[in-house]
Amino acid sequence: MTKFTKFLATSALALCTATGAFAAETLTISTWLPPSHPVNTGMFTQLSEMMSEASDGLIETELKNGLAPPPAQMDLLLDGAADIAILFHGYTPGRFVGTKLVEIPGYEGNAEAASVAHWRVHEAMLAELDEHRGVKVIALTTHGPGQIHSNKEVASLDDLQGLKTRLGGGVSADVGAELGLVGIQVPAPKVYETLDSGAADAVAMNMGERISFKLNEVAKNVYEMPGGFYRGSFSVIMSQETFDRLPEEVQQKLDSEVFGETASRMMGAVWDQSDVDAREATEAAGDNKIVTASEEDQARFADMAAKVRDKVIAELDEAGIDGQAAYEMMREEMANASQ
Repeated sequence: MTKFTKFLATSALALCTATGAFAAETLTISTWLPPSHPVNTGMFTQLSEMMSEASDGLIETELKNGLAPPPAQMDLLLDGAADIAILFHGYTPGRFVGTKLVEIPGYEGNAEAASVAHWRVHEAMLAELDEHRGVKVIALTTHGPGQIHSNKEVASLDDLQGLKTRLGGGVSADVGAELGLVGIQVPAPKVYETLDSGAADAVAMNMGERISFKLNEVAKNVYEMPGGFYRGSFSVIMSQETFDRLPEEVQQKLDSEVFGETASRMMGAVWDQSDVDAREATEAAGDNKIVTASEEDQARFADMAAKVRDKVIAELDEAGIDGQAAYEMMREEMANASQ
């Protein structure tokens, strides 16, 4: 054996020794969204590819639906039943306060910019709240501007008074109270049947969900507020135990090349594309209608949004965070991420 072949053999043995305990292990990703939803077809698909590349093919993934209802996703990871999951923070009222900051209406910027800002502010100011205790946060994201989708015509803010509307929780519930909506809380996968049965007249969601949840069939009217009535906050989380058992060099590459701002930016871009696709589909549907709020209603809503903003800032202050400083940072980072 030549010195060169001995070197190759030694190097290969060292690599196998370092990573052999985790060779080509398949991680379970839990999802509660429909198979065709962009979270599954876009975000988790790209995340899996990025993780595989960063680990030199050692990490493979398997997407599983229906392991637990949306509010129980963190428990799945803590119990070892899944390795990665996505949380919608509004489904767990009272636990997540810091994540409401990105949901406030009035920011300028798309979902990609908001997702990047979400991560940066979390790392700088909000991580100390430890709202995801027990698991590893690998990305933060927010969908695009949330609008009102209804089975009744809505032409003004006054038409929203008393409208039975599915609200996802978080800031959307605070905004709903200001608008005079009668809030109904059901998980996103139940939206179609809730509207179809007449149990709700409307739903607050981003534009992209018109495709994901077939709103073009059961909520043919969109009342659009420029900038949105709210945004929805999500985190993608990983079992800390799963992460800790990865080889150290794989952990480092995932943290430096995949997780954090990189994954958050990717996920925001997926939300943005879903909004573009759904708007085109809605405009192409002959029986669907998009109504943009008048300048008068935009001004009225800005006053409502200010009340919601002040409420969230006060909640952050109570939790021990400088709410105003966090808000200013979020606004500034969103503007920077948009450039």
